[in-house]
Parts: sequence; structure tokens; C-alpha cells
Amino acid sequence: MKHYRLPLAVSALAFLAAACADRPSPSAPQIQSVSAVQDLSQGAEVLSQAVIHRTIEGVAAERRAARAGGAASTTSNMYYHGGTGGFGVETAPKIYLVVWGSQWSKGDPSGEVAILQHFYSGIGGSGWMNSVTQYCQGIANGASNCGVAGAVAAGNPAGIYAGVWYDNAKAAPTHPRQSDLAKEAVAAAAHFGNTTAASNASVQYVIATATGNSSSGFKTQYCAYHSSTSTSYGNVAYTNLPYITDAGASCGANFNGLGALAGITMVSGHEAGETMTDQFPSTGWLDSSGAENGDKCAWIATGSVGASANVTFSTGTFAVQSLWSNASSSCVLSYP
Repeated sequence: MKHYRLPLAVSALAFLAAACADRPSPSAPQIQSVSAVQDLSQGAEVLSQAVIHRTIEGVAAERRAARAGGAASTTSNMYYHGGTGGFGVETAPKIYLVVWGSQWSKGDPSGEVAILQHFYSGIGGSGWMNSVTQYCQGIANGASNCGVAGAVAAGNPAGIYAGVWYDNAKAAPTHPRQSDLAKEAVAAAAHFGNTTAASNASVQYVIATATGNSSSGFKTQYCAYHSSTSTSYGNVAYTNLPYITDAGASCGANFNGLGALAGITMVSGHEAGETMTDQFPSTGWLDSSGAENGDKCAWIATGSVGASANVTFSTGTFAVQSLWSNASSSCVLSYP
């Protein structure tokens, strides 16, 4: 895992330059994305054990740098990083959505809450999500073979979506810090009755903030991130999911011609798949550069293997990115 501490002013200039240059193209190599970082300067805040999902401009800049440096296209597989407390993947995954803050009463102009609920309700048991079942826990740190005694694979059952909490009694912070998001995840665990390590072993809490209510770094450095916090309830995994359409094209609006709302499910699906295979960053499955299964396949344009596309689930058709498959050493939209 590479560690980065980027001063906000410097990184903002870098991404502004990237925004004026090319975006991911069909010829762009699938590089070992440095979007998988544990530390990133977020203004005065440094994120801890948070794996960010870079913006389109950020990924494009990484790919240009890789080409300039003569880097080959990424084909390196992921391997297990030992887990946390015996847990490295979600063997019986559950997703809880937390609609945080009274700011939501001012409106949901893109209908993101309804879209997220339908999307999460459909991905469990799907061929798109099934690639996560290649990965496991119960094997040695550094290993990648899950066909051994003691290995327990990540799960992909129907009914992954476990419920929603509208926590709107008071306003969320205007620009929530990581510590605020972690506290809200713990509050969500209590709300849903998940107050033991066992009950949180395969759970992720998606903390969705209202339009205009995002954490610093959103739109310029990342679209979302996932992390975890150690509590008396065990380790609690959570995703910071800002109001994605506030970022426009930087976080997926009209990417590959998939529509103005495409980024909502592309970004949330990216984070869901990563948390299932690296629940407590970064001790699950990553490659040698620190990229997770979503990072390795982010923002692939039409014409390249693994390009983002519309996929039909039991609850509707949604735009998704591909996820990394060790079995084929490529980005896939379905598995096997």
C-alpha cells in the first residue's frame, strides 16, 4: 500500500490541469491505480485507512503518468493482506443505507436515495457482483489461492440490502470529517442492533449526505471512499457517499453515454464491491500497488475491455463499472 499526503492546494491544481486535458480513453491502459491510498490530505484533515475512489480526471492523470513512464498495462492480480481480527472479506454481506442529516429535507433533486435502494436491492446474487466470490479469508498473508483448507470465500447472496435509516433529527456537519462519518457509522450500527463484532463482521454502512453537504475533497480528489473504525461493537466498515451528481462529469455523469445519473450507481457499486473484498482497509484483497478490485477497473471508456456499461438486475437496469477478476486477470461485468 502506497501512502500519499497531498497538500490540498497542490492537488487541486493538479486535478484542475487534468480536467483541462484528456479523460480516460479506449487506449488508456488499466494501470495499477494509486487511487487506493490509505492517507490523503483533505484540507487540514488526513484520512486514515481510507481507500478513495478517484475522480475521472484523477484516473486520467494517473494513466497519462503511467504511459509517460513506460508502464505496461496492468495485469497483476490481487492477493490477501492478512485481514483484521480474522476478517478480510464479507462472507455474508449486508449493506445498510444511512440517509444522514436534516439537510435531506431540502430535497433530493436527482432521486439518489430511491436509486440507491433499488440498486442495492438488486445486486445481491447477480453475475456482476459474483466476481467477489473468488476472494477469501482464512489463508496466509500474501497468498492468492482460495482453494485450500480453511479458506472461506466472500459471499454473494440475494438480499444483500438490509435496510435504510433516515437519521434526520438534526443537521449533519456542513462538511463532514472522517471522524464525523465514523461516529455516524457507529450510530447506525446501534440503530440496526449490530452491537457485537460478529454482527458487524460482514456489514457495511453507506453514509449518504445531501446535496451541497459533502466532505472536503469530494469532486476535486475523490468521488467516495470507504474506511472502518474500531469500536466496542467490533470493527465497523463504512462508506462516505456524497451526493454524487453534485460532481457532474467528474464522478460519472454521462460517462460512456450512460446518462446524467450514471455516476450514482457506478460509484456506489465500486465502493460496495471493494468493501466486500477489503472490508477493513487495507487488509483484504489488493494488488502490489494497493489497488482494490474497483480501483483496477475504474472509469474504463467504451471500446476497452471492461468498459463501464448498463447491466440489468432484478430491480432494474443500472450503470456499473466492471470489477477485477483474478481468474481472468481482467476487468469483468459478470462472473464466471
